[in-house]
Amino acid sequence: MMTWIHEGQLDGTGIKPAVVVSRFNNFITKKLLDGALDCLERHGVNTDDINVFWVPGAWEIAPVAVRIADTGLFDCVICLGAVIRGETPHFEYVSAESAKGVSQAAMLADVPVIYGIITADTVEQAVDRAGTKSGNKGFDAAMTAIEMTALYEFVEDMEEPIDAGDADQESTET
Repeated sequence: MMTWIHEGQLDGTGIKPAVVVSRFNNFITKKLLDGALDCLERHGVNTDDINVFWVPGAWEIAPVAVRIADTGLFDCVICLGAVIRGETPHFEYVSAESAKGVSQAAMLADVPVIYGIITADTVEQAVDRAGTKSGNKGFDAAMTAIEMTALYEFVEDMEEPIDAGDADQESTET
């Protein structure tokens, strides 16, 4: 018996991504967007095929992501935002509901909807995750989008499960 492993490749050639970005905390989200755009360009996405949609805050990301995914015009939707803890419970509601919303959007959409919203206790933590010490989570979200788009396309093109008797390789990459 043979186990088949399928993974998406990190080649963005031909991908038409949408990026939904929160304006709130834009000193962070702009860095996330820059990281995402850098990743997409480095992996072969044509800059003319990238569409960026700005929304007021993290709360609004998911509803816009759903509508974008439903258009059928884009191969993936990357959701970027930054929710930073303050002195009220507002952080708890916005961080939880924005995560839930993007998760629901991802489950319902026919294209990958990728979560790239930073939740941080401090501004310093958010800055670190937007490119200074902990990498750039926007870059990471774009990388995930490229891989998942390729994997979705592979799965959609499958006519039936691969039978071990039909091929000589144990792993396929899309």
